[in-house]
Amino acid sequence: MARRCGITGKGVLTGNNVSHANNKTRRRFLPNLQETSFYSDVLGTAVKLRLSTNGIRTVEHNGGLDAFLLGTPDRRLPAEALTLKRRIERAQAKKAA
Repeated sequence: MARRCGITGKGVLTGNNVSHANNKTRRRFLPNLQETSFYSDVLGTAVKLRLSTNGIRTVEHNGGLDAFLLGTPDRRLPAEALTLKRRIERAQAKKAA
């Protein structure tokens, strides 16, 4: 499983540990990822996602998972979020028909 947020796309960064003697060793800065489930009104089920805490706040601020995905342009979403968005759009069209 990749260490990447499914909504914001935040991933691992690299840098240095710098000691008091100014020795530099490489290290990794990992994103704060959480396993969360959001309820999708259109799909009628809970959807499990691995998101950064910033991604969770973004989804909640925009009115839930469905509203966030439908209101965000495709070019700004990672592949995992795009597949979920397509599922929601198909279910919404099916309900409308």
